Amino acid sequence: MPEPNLQIAPLVGRGFCADVYAWGEGRVLKLFHGRATREQADREYTATRSVHAAGLPAPAVYELMQTEGRWGIVFERIEGISLLRHIQARPRALFSVVRQFAELHAHIHGHAAPAGLPSLRERIKARIEASDSPMAQKQAALERLSDLGDGTALCHGDFHPANVLITSRGLAVIDWSSASSGDPLGDVACTSRLLRSATLPPWSTGHVHLMLKCLRPVIHRSYMKNYFRLHPGTTQQIEMWQTPVAVAAKKAGIPVTHREN
Repeated sequence: MPEPNLQIAPLVGRGFCADVYAWGEGRVLKLFHGRATREQADREYTATRSVHAAGLPAPAVYELMQTEGRWGIVFERIEGISLLRHIQARPRALFSVVRQFAELHAHIHGHAAPAGLPSLRERIKARIEASDSPMAQKQAALERLSDLGDGTALCHGDFHPANVLITSRGLAVIDWSSASSGDPLGDVACTSRLLRSATLPPWSTGHVHLMLKCLRPVIHRSYMKNYFRLHPGTTQQIEMWQTPVAVAAKKAGIPVTHREN
């Protein structure tokens, strides 16, 4: 089969780091923006392939490629809508969706990370060091991080409702570029920060936007309650991770936002 032409391939999604094109039957091409390196693309390719092979709800991975000077990954095309889109269409399903979201996160943490994934602590440390935060904040974050435990659980690193899709086969999780091995509570802290402070997507207008904005604290508490129902931990332990996680997120050019076409 000849390689599809990027100029005529339908654009099916757009995010901060990449565009997603239909790429042959049952497949999509996640094409990173020009600044992305081969190393970044290879990291997501390897992580997603390992997670899918372990039986987790991640898309199959077919190819790492370069086209028109940009690196990309060919994935299985998963037909479905994100949990955020589902809430937009059915606002009354909000808390049912939050419960499923928390249960899926706990399910992921019940699996050991596949071999070869980086350490969660090392990933957060590298992001703190690359952060544009003041040096005193970076030092305080690194000191706090050094006091926290490590682990071997599979951690997603960017687990939020725009990265979870509702499909005919159940829930599926995309964007494993930040996958790591570590303490599940550190991964929960990343999600906690996103639920509490991430910018809402531009398409969530009107009553849905107002509902999500006003109910944010309640949504966060519901997520935490449902997660701790299935996985041991306390809010105090999560808070211990918040300073390192927050400083790590302040990398130049990386907005705290959910992006979805």
